[in-house]
Amino acid sequence: MDHPVVTPIRDTLTSDTRRQFDAVAGEVDMVSDVTTVDMGHEGISEEWLDELAGGLTDSGWMSLDVRNHLGDGLLSALRDEVRILDVTDAMKKAGIGRGADLTRDRSVRRDRIAWLQGITPAQRELFRCLERIREGLNRRLFLGLKRFESHYATYQSGDFYRKHVDSFAGRASRVVSLVLYFNEDWRPSDGGELQVFNRDSPDEVCGLIQPEMGRMVLFLSEEIPHEVLPANRARYSLACWFRQDEVPLPL
Repeated sequence: MDHPVVTPIRDTLTSDTRRQFDAVAGEVDMVSDVTTVDMGHEGISEEWLDELAGGLTDSGWMSLDVRNHLGDGLLSALRDEVRILDVTDAMKKAGIGRGADLTRDRSVRRDRIAWLQGITPAQRELFRCLERIREGLNRRLFLGLKRFESHYATYQSGDFYRKHVDSFAGRASRVVSLVLYFNEDWRPSDGGELQVFNRDSPDEVCGLIQPEMGRMVLFLSEEIPHEVLPANRARYSLACWFRQDEVPLPL
């Protein structure tokens, strides 16, 4: 998968931040305190995977706190990465569609994204966690998930993403969506909630999730309409899609 062209603003970065930025951008393999932190992927137990599968089966979506499963070290490291990409203008404007069908309509979405490549210790640890979730859901729900893709997303004040689904029905590409949030001390007045709609009654709101640190949302990509309400402060998250197709498509 491709990732945005990165132009470091080196004059404004401290040496430590510059080193982290180079690693996130793929210029170096960062070896820092991140590698010594217990990031907690061993917290993904069989019982927790049972809970995830049960939530998808019962209502098609669920929201839960994953700090005890992923670990504060991993969550903090991922938060630091997306912040670095944001303050150095390394995120690209998000579009709608894929490949030749990609369009950028600011009346629909205004977030910026950066695709994860698994090139830093934090990303590699995250990928191990996501792989365990992929395997666990396959064993329990027989979804035929073959791979996953993931990107960081930032929403600045006033940004939003209108109501949508993550995959068109029958496409058999994105099957399960996962969103992970990295925002500390988030208040209701900060906006930016994820609004989830009932799969059986698409105009009925069935969930309103605050994008607070360590909160994860899991849902069926084709079945659950959702919307990101306008944010009133910088909002950081990560999105992942578990897919049935084997060959990555052009992004």
